[in-house]
Amino acid sequence: MTIEQQVEVAAPDLATPDSGLTAAQVAERVAAGRTNAVDVSTSRTPWEIVRSNVFTVFNGLLVTLFIIILTTGRWQNGLFGGVIIANSAIGIFQELRAKRTLDRLAILNAPHARAVRDGVEAQVDLDDIVADDLLVLATGDQVPADGIVTASEGMEVDESLLTGESDAVDKAPGDEVRSGSIVVAGSGRFQATAIGAEAYATRLATEARRRSVTHSELVAGTNRLLRWISLIMLIVGPFLLWSQFRSKDNETWQDAMTGTVAALVGMVPEGLVLLTSLAFMLGTLTLARKNVLVQELPAVEGLARVDVVCLDKTGTLTHGDVEFDLLEALSDRPEDDVHQALGVLAASGDANATAQAVARAFPTSSWTSTGGVPFSSARKWSTCDIDGHGTWIFGAPEMILASPDGEAQQQARDRADALASQGRRVLLLAYCDKPAISGTREDAGAGSGSAPARLPAGLAPVTLVVLAERIREDAAETLRYFTEQGVALKVISGDNPRTVGAVAAKVGVPGVSGADDAIDARTLPDDIAELAEILETHSVFGRVTPYQKRAFVKALQSKGHVVAMTGDGVNDALALKDADIGVAMGNGSPATRAVAQLVLMDGKFAHLPDVVAEGRRVIANIERASNLFLVKNIYSLVLALITAVTANAYPLAPIQLTLISAVTIGVPAFLLALGPNRRRYVPGFLSRVLRFAIPTGVVTGLAAYGAYRATRFLEDGAGVDEARTTATITVLVVSLWTLLVLARPLKTWKLGLVCAMALIVAAVVAIPPLGHGIFLFETTPQRVLTALVAGAIGAALVEIASRISSIGAKYEDETTPLPV
Repeated sequence: MTIEQQVEVAAPDLATPDSGLTAAQVAERVAAGRTNAVDVSTSRTPWEIVRSNVFTVFNGLLVTLFIIILTTGRWQNGLFGGVIIANSAIGIFQELRAKRTLDRLAILNAPHARAVRDGVEAQVDLDDIVADDLLVLATGDQVPADGIVTASEGMEVDESLLTGESDAVDKAPGDEVRSGSIVVAGSGRFQATAIGAEAYATRLATEARRRSVTHSELVAGTNRLLRWISLIMLIVGPFLLWSQFRSKDNETWQDAMTGTVAALVGMVPEGLVLLTSLAFMLGTLTLARKNVLVQELPAVEGLARVDVVCLDKTGTLTHGDVEFDLLEALSDRPEDDVHQALGVLAASGDANATAQAVARAFPTSSWTSTGGVPFSSARKWSTCDIDGHGTWIFGAPEMILASPDGEAQQQARDRADALASQGRRVLLLAYCDKPAISGTREDAGAGSGSAPARLPAGLAPVTLVVLAERIREDAAETLRYFTEQGVALKVISGDNPRTVGAVAAKVGVPGVSGADDAIDARTLPDDIAELAEILETHSVFGRVTPYQKRAFVKALQSKGHVVAMTGDGVNDALALKDADIGVAMGNGSPATRAVAQLVLMDGKFAHLPDVVAEGRRVIANIERASNLFLVKNIYSLVLALITAVTANAYPLAPIQLTLISAVTIGVPAFLLALGPNRRRYVPGFLSRVLRFAIPTGVVTGLAAYGAYRATRFLEDGAGVDEARTTATITVLVVSLWTLLVLARPLKTWKLGLVCAMALIVAAVVAIPPLGHGIFLFETTPQRVLTALVAGAIGAALVEIASRISSIGAKYEDETTPLPV
């Protein structure tokens, strides 16, 4: 049946002819707004970036406190207002910078469609599709709009992303196709009837590229901390304000307000949210420079947690450019028949790497195809019915000859297995005088659903087609990196198990010595629990179907693993969608790129170590910086509670807290967040941070209050300003030691950072225009000595607390199981 006849059968009332819309009709629909454009961006708009960095709860609180300080007339104490400007400016600048890079990569990664217009097939952006467009589909395409099939050549569509049903559905003229479904076999055309926001699942492909709202332990832990801090401030704030007004140390209302503001400013984690967002954004930007597009920001955290990487052979361990190598005859069939059959099979197949390699070797054929079964990654074979020359079958030998019948079939299967065990890709060309059962609804019978396509009996093996694959030069080194980092490797391929095993052995997959170590996935159980046990002890699997790849991911996750899945073909899309981190190749199918969290734009598998290392760097550095911020919140709370109970003046002035925050938290945390860090991720971010920050913060707060009271006790006539000087220097000493502890293991640049901050502190204390004029210090040798003694005691206790915390962290590392 011709395309014109199929269109007439499909829907005689459809307006679009087989030549597609005209330019004028397209322009008319564009003018009417009947396009497929949807309001989805890969990053926030400039206004959203500004709003999210400026209009925050804590910024609002700081602005309020800043205004209160201005009313007291003590301008120095209002310098913390600069933190608001600095935080917002840095956040806005970095996110805008990252936005430009990410948007540029997203444009390169944007999927396209093929539309027939004015009788010519052309590539168009998804947004440029208009109502009634005649769209062309091929294997690997994701359907871009809802519509009615007008022509089909064995087209089968996977709708599992929409319906959850795993079976591919054959599509005949007149059937409906919906956006978000994936073509897994054959080709066809359809007329778009619902586009843009009207389409059932247009949002599916675009939603995968939105900023993710999936669970992130880091974000969840940080948000929980912020909620706790906000609640504590609501409870402590009024009590503190009341105590400051009744304190005899505060002579005026300005003194009372200054003390209250200082306590509340100390409890505000003004830089924690900024630093977390900034670390994610800079990690994303770093990966973008390496041609890795991060489509979901929490993926950066997910990278740090990955302990199993599932990867395909083709395109990852080997180059994707498969080339024809040789033919090995299995019968006395004329060589010209073989060339003619391969030519027509390659021309009628899909555009995967194997079909392209065969088409390059056998570009023409004088034979004419009258039908057949298209290739799909599930069945691993295709057929062509040739006018006057019978039916030819082409595909995986172990799938076509699953149960060899007769000596010829057995010899063909044995020879194919022998070649596969050498790491070579082998395909079988066979002949039969009867056509295959295609599995369409017509074959299944009236009122039935689709039946699986089946091969006819009595196949005659004709020749083996051997293809050459080149192992990637960087594959062995890349796999070695993952092994050294405690990341397990699972090679999951649709190819012959012996081929996969041989290649895996060559590149050094742990526990694989040769072709015999690979498992044929057709022998694996369907039960997830049983499958999980096998995956724990084996690493290489061949003849894995798309749905088994998805089951592999779920089985590994059931064992507590965090799974990264790489892929480039449409058969990988479902597994990538379910994996914790889906990694698609930039030259892969549109469906695969649409559902992945990461896209390797240049298709280089060697980028994956950089990707995992960046994730680990970001998460470990955020945890280290979070300790610094939370320690300040804890000792500020301790001081607030003590002064509220004792009715003393708050031991620190706002300007002094600004100095402490700048030299012991703000600047160091920002620089440490950018430094290298290869620490293996261990779950329990919040518990680890609290285990270190609470005792350290309590020690710091008690040391500061002890120094404050010591000055009032040792010096007759010493007032609040004098005692605050001692308390501030004490906090600086203890906080610098805390910084030194968190900077370990010490490198030259880290030691230099701590020394630089210490020199700034020494300069402020020693230079009166700085210490007295700006930071309200009343420095004397006795006060400095008192502060150093109190600081030394506090630093010693912090060291003890950190060692106890390290023992707990080491225990967690040792008891957290490494992947097998």
